[in-house]
Amino acid sequence: MQRDSYELKDSAASISMGLGNVAIGLLAKGIILGALSLFYQFKIAEIPISWWSWVLLFFAEDLSYYWMHRISHRSKFFWASHVVHHSSQHYNLSTALRQTWTGPFFTFIFWLWLPLIGFHPIMIMTQMSISLLYQFWIHTEAVDKMPQWFEAIFNTPSHHRVHHASNPRYLDRNHAGILILWDRLFGTFEPESVQEKPIYGLTKNIDSFNPVYIAFHEWKDMITNFFGSGLSMKDRLRYLVKPPGWQHKGNGMLAEDIRKNWENSEHNSSE
Repeated sequence: MQRDSYELKDSAASISMGLGNVAIGLLAKGIILGALSLFYQFKIAEIPISWWSWVLLFFAEDLSYYWMHRISHRSKFFWASHVVHHSSQHYNLSTALRQTWTGPFFTFIFWLWLPLIGFHPIMIMTQMSISLLYQFWIHTEAVDKMPQWFEAIFNTPSHHRVHHASNPRYLDRNHAGILILWDRLFGTFEPESVQEKPIYGLTKNIDSFNPVYIAFHEWKDMITNFFGSGLSMKDRLRYLVKPPGWQHKGNGMLAEDIRKNWENSEHNSSE
């Protein structure tokens, strides 16, 4: 397997995004803890802190991450935040640091069911941090494949390279945090093909290393579309909830459209 490739400007932008995320995260963590604690007051059960509750939480938290991540690729509002992480055309450990400045303030809603069923907020936030720490090492091209049993169960560099690729074959696949089992279960798994090297970045790259632009360019586009002239309120709301690429005139290309066009071309070329 090849070594990771780094570009100074790209890595500097990723590190800047990471530092901003940490600074903003100090405030966001207080909000998240407050929200989790509030919902914990209305818990329907009380789950004790023990070895078995940590095991249960491991699976429950990872499932929450999967759905947050998947919806972040399916809703313009959530994508406006998550696109930051996909904006690099490189794939290395610095890419893992390219994190949103806005997401921490609202993506926590996908975890609010956990205190309701009785998990303590501190347990939840601890497991959330463990999940993010795990995902750091998988941002690399230096590791080809892990052992087969590991690839079958866990998210790996190979699986996550697919997730960061803009190839039609790979779009919107492998949303796992720690366990790739969720993608296999819910039909979003795609193996890395030896015949097709991942092309990293977006289907339309931003070509900027400015951290402020990286953080807010998609928000700007979404808000501009929302306040566009002559739109019905229904279409304005669609610019918030519809998948990236959606256009009210019907001429937008969604990820599934790009994939379908690719599948048709593959089918035609094989005839």
